[in-house]
Amino acid sequence: MAEKIKLYDDAKCTACRGCQLACKQWNGLKAGQTRNTGNYQNPPSLQPNTYMFIHFQDYVDEGGNVKWLFRKEACMHCTDAACVTVCPSGALYYNKEFKTVGLNREKCIGCKECMMACPFAVPCYDAATEKIYKCDMCESRISNGLDPACVKACPTGALKWGDKDAMLKTAADRVKELGGNAAIYGDKFVGGTHMMYVLKEKADVYEGIKKDPRVPFSVTLWKSWLKPLSLLAAGGVIAGSFLHYVIHGPKRPDPEDNNIPNEKAEGGK
Repeated sequence: MAEKIKLYDDAKCTACRGCQLACKQWNGLKAGQTRNTGNYQNPPSLQPNTYMFIHFQDYVDEGGNVKWLFRKEACMHCTDAACVTVCPSGALYYNKEFKTVGLNREKCIGCKECMMACPFAVPCYDAATEKIYKCDMCESRISNGLDPACVKACPTGALKWGDKDAMLKTAADRVKELGGNAAIYGDKFVGGTHMMYVLKEKADVYEGIKKDPRVPFSVTLWKSWLKPLSLLAAGGVIAGSFLHYVIHGPKRPDPEDNNIPNEKAEGGK
């Protein structure tokens, strides 16, 4: 199987939120109480029961024209995923076929390390279940030859799912077609992401978008130095124990000393 990418084109998006509903239905996510924030965006952010949502934004361009900007927000499925690096239980992992980032909640211990490591602030913690939740790119669907639910539900073609090389070419062609400030977002961060955007405006005008997402230095340090050293140290301990066994043999209990008085017997006299 080839490496896959989901491509979102905000110029084709009508913010119908069919993708939100499809995500909820396929993943069996319950609705939650929200509040009015003054626009059509609902919910206001990612939540344990909301793996993706559409941003609504009023924007005045350089020519004074008022525009409505939309942006789909969900897990970016990083090639160099900090969440996978820091996860101590193996709950977060790379899909071997498509290179997306999966989540096995049965293995999740709720340590929240992934929340602190993610450069896009995606994983959400649910105190009720003590687990982490996020988009897994509909792994149950893509592993069976189906498109992610959000892509399947999109009526305008704003969402596409396909081979990496083909999607990158589609994105580049679309940027040329749109012209102006249009650009690709996601191809140059964290080794490249498996959800990318074609944006009709400069990335820095989109509210909430991460302008320069980076893996935290603490994660880089752990991955590059501390983790290899800890494994080396653990290997040294095992090797030392084995060497001791070879030289001295197995540990045996000390021979019983018959000269030591039996305290129980002494107390009974």
